[in-house]
Amino acid sequence: MNFYKERLLLYAVTDSGWVGRQTMCQQIEDALKGGATMVQLREKKLDADAFTAEACQVKEICHQLQAPLIINDNVEVALRSGADGVHVGIEDTPVAQIRKRAGRDFIIGATAKTVDQAQAAEAAGADYLGVGAVFPSPTKKNAIRITTEDLKKICSSVSIPVVAIGGVNLENVGELKGGGMDGVAVVSAIFGAEDIQEATRELKAKVESVIGCCRHTAI
Repeated sequence: MNFYKERLLLYAVTDSGWVGRQTMCQQIEDALKGGATMVQLREKKLDADAFTAEACQVKEICHQLQAPLIINDNVEVALRSGADGVHVGIEDTPVAQIRKRAGRDFIIGATAKTVDQAQAAEAAGADYLGVGAVFPSPTKKNAIRITTEDLKKICSSVSIPVVAIGGVNLENVGELKGGGMDGVAVVSAIFGAEDIQEATRELKAKVESVIGCCRHTAI
């Protein structure tokens, strides 16, 4: 599936801790119907086979609703499931190694917390950057915080698109106005909501108003 910066506008990142009333697939479908533009499937506890099987199911939903599926950290699962790409952290498989193995059309996202890390990831072949944590994160309590000014510096230092991540929700996303990012990645603001479709719809409208003034130029 083609990747362009608008895919990052509202990037939904899953968390199995919120699965209960609905299955993971049902939650993702609701998020996409509410307006999420891309999905990252994150599973820290499943073995490779179970993760791959779930990824295959989620991929079908994402592609039916015209959204790319990105796998968190696990390159093998991404390739085996036919997902559209992978997102890797600073200490995960190097971007250049993934690019060499997976080819040009495979989407690679990379975490960056500094200008140096951002520029290195871009040089290695990353398609986009995840930058944060911009707010305290309920899913990563020990995540290093960065300021909106840090976010702005990172965004202006690279030509690839940037998504802000870490504790972003409907109440605080307005504080990122002027940060230079192309979208936000959220977990609990979508998947922790009582009504996922409606929460996604409201958040997307707010994000569009914030991003409208600070989008990057075209890739």
